[in-house]
Amino acid sequence: MRIPSLPHAAFLLRASLAAAAVTAAGFAGPVFAAAKTSVTIGMSVEPIGLDPTIAAPVAIGQVTWQNIFEGLTTIDRQGKVQPQLAESWDISDDGLTYTFRLRQGVSFHDGETFDSSVARFAIDRARGDASVNPQKRYFQSIESIETPDAQTLVLKLGKPTGSLLYWLAWPSSSMVGTRSADNNKTTPVGTGPFKFVNWAKGEKVELARNPDYWNSQAAAKLEGAVFRFMSDPQAQSAALQAGDVDAFPEFAAPELIQSFEGDERLATVIGHTELKVVAGMNNTRKPFDDKRVRQALMMAIDRNMIVEGAWSGLGTSIGSHYTPNDPGYVDLTGTYTYDPEKAKALLAEAGYPDGLSFTIKAPQMAYAQRTSQVMQAMFSEIGVTMNIETTEFPAKWVSDVLKAGDYDMTIVAHAEPMDIDIYARDPYYFNYKNPAFNTVLEKVQQTADPSEQAALYGEAQKILADDVPALYLFVMPKLGVWDKKLKGLWENEPIPSNVLAEVHWEE
Repeated sequence: MRIPSLPHAAFLLRASLAAAAVTAAGFAGPVFAAAKTSVTIGMSVEPIGLDPTIAAPVAIGQVTWQNIFEGLTTIDRQGKVQPQLAESWDISDDGLTYTFRLRQGVSFHDGETFDSSVARFAIDRARGDASVNPQKRYFQSIESIETPDAQTLVLKLGKPTGSLLYWLAWPSSSMVGTRSADNNKTTPVGTGPFKFVNWAKGEKVELARNPDYWNSQAAAKLEGAVFRFMSDPQAQSAALQAGDVDAFPEFAAPELIQSFEGDERLATVIGHTELKVVAGMNNTRKPFDDKRVRQALMMAIDRNMIVEGAWSGLGTSIGSHYTPNDPGYVDLTGTYTYDPEKAKALLAEAGYPDGLSFTIKAPQMAYAQRTSQVMQAMFSEIGVTMNIETTEFPAKWVSDVLKAGDYDMTIVAHAEPMDIDIYARDPYYFNYKNPAFNTVLEKVQQTADPSEQAALYGEAQKILADDVPALYLFVMPKLGVWDKKLKGLWENEPIPSNVLAEVHWEE
């Protein structure tokens, strides 16, 4: 539904005056369409819920983060941490006390006032024993929370946590209300510039502008927004061409991107993401418990052919779980380069002279299916048989792979920024254990100095590139297609999101 930008009565009055002027002149002039005041955003994956503080799939945050929900801090389109519901903060010299000054005059969409007691509730909910927060580990260093007054929040840490301000900006760290938290999965209530209106499952989520938004300088320019879900790339293309969808910020068919070139109405925008496509291996299951097998499989992969075959050449090869956008990036694609003969020799050394076989659980998304098929052909050249089992994402993949760890190999695009620390999690689906790697990641948190952190991240990347707990393939670009008159969408994606606060239609 298109919502008139004028109040209804004023809109009708202006229309009547225009009609009278045409009659008096004795001729009909040009008819002008009313300016658009809403937007329809296309997404390939529908979220399983609308509360990013209780589930991991990035599609949740792509609908709700910075639209409905906000945090103490936020991440801007350049990937930098900025104040949000906390207007400022002080950090003690020992790095163990964070004192936040909260904004006044902030209310949730249901009228509940946001203050330090609510912030404490939200953080306690995320870090407590009963927490199901997907990033619960981000809050583990918080030992106690103090609220000396309504606008002051004090976090007491048990150890320095150099990434805390960054982590507090994530969707999983969103501030939730005491009255509404339990129902946020289906009827989310936040403090953001948009309110939740409706979720027609299998079809769309509708939002409306929050007229009482606390930040008048950053109030939404749109009256409404709709997120439409369609997984089929051909359907996505058709919807864009027909104008049924105004934008697909993450268009799912790179092979169709060229079809929009020269289009008078639609623009194509290629930006950066954190989407690291990796083929994870179950490091405690044979044959992947042998590092030589993992290294051999890495040498059987031609990353350039993977990018060409799976994503039409639109992608950047990587040699570790890190992107060129991130601080301290090291190009490690040369650690185990494509060499089938060396791969065969290493397999023989590991006790598999006649090759081996296993199954990859691949989500239904195009990138996962295509990449698996290209890898399947490459592995066959070194005597390895890889069977492809399509696994519905997110539900089946989350239950079988992420939670149960019941798999040999899988493939997924890890969308979370700076998430190299997942290899230090216990448990996590890779089942990778390396005390030396864990020590490096601990040192990252012991300093807030960016240069020191970058150097340590470099060490961590080198460990993963050598150990190969996963096959590191490529970073997907952000393939955006949207109406040329639509302004304000993020061209790059430092964090998975569809931030709408600055989105507007050009007059």
